[in-house]
Amino acid sequence: MLVHVIADFGAGDLAFAEVAQRLKFELPEAELVLTAVPPFATLAAGFVSAQLALNDPPPGTLVFHNVAPRSDDDGPRHDNAGERLAAVTLENGVRVVGVHAGYAFSFFKRAGVALRYVRVESAGSQFRSRDVFPRAVAALARGEPEALGEALPSGAVPDVPSGRLAYVDGFGNLKTTLTAPLAVVPGTRVRVRVGDVEQLALATGGSFSVPAGMLALAPGSSGWRLRGSAGDGAGTRLRFMELFLRGGSAAAAFAGPQVGAAVELLEDPAS
Repeated sequence: MLVHVIADFGAGDLAFAEVAQRLKFELPEAELVLTAVPPFATLAAGFVSAQLALNDPPPGTLVFHNVAPRSDDDGPRHDNAGERLAAVTLENGVRVVGVHAGYAFSFFKRAGVALRYVRVESAGSQFRSRDVFPRAVAALARGEPEALGEALPSGAVPDVPSGRLAYVDGFGNLKTTLTAPLAVVPGTRVRVRVGDVEQLALATGGSFSVPAGMLALAPGSSGWRLRGSAGDGAGTRLRFMELFLRGGSAAAAFAGPQVGAAVELLEDPAS
């Protein structure tokens, strides 16, 4: 059984090892794949979860994301309480379970499936992903019906925000929530602002269709086929735009922007 673990512990952090060990204790047959996202970046957690869950995973796959900024209440937290654990089973049979915080489940809203809370304590440990959640994750993986609780109320999950930085990969490519096609003609120069930094990019149909040293704005490698009702675009391929600097790092070119930063397309004054 393939189990993706997505968390903001930091690549190679001891926390990943401890969570993996506890999950293997509860679910010995699990084949674990660990993916780090930036601290408190629920948008990145949701983006990565959807990319893995909606692109032909093997049967029995489970995605467990744990980014819990505990921002639902700014007051002191009793017994380390935090946002509740929730889960959804997609049409392809993949189960996605994680902390219901920020945008962590937003990319699944168009999947046409109901999100439900998980029957597990939301308090009791500073390190809930090791001490509290693995047993519940294992129960969901085994399909135990009593593992699920009530449905989330309508409107509890926010929409995916438009024009934001969703993920920065190891090459420094900036994956955004802008979707293709854009109202920009391929071959057109466009000024792009990410956070507080502006750069000139070339709108293209593919990242490598620019010379070395040039920044491209192009449909990236992330996206999935939409499911759900026909009126919601079911069957069409969703593609997210990304900023790619051939031979370099787009992240460095934009001074290392944080996930969630605004991505704006501006008119090029030279055009």
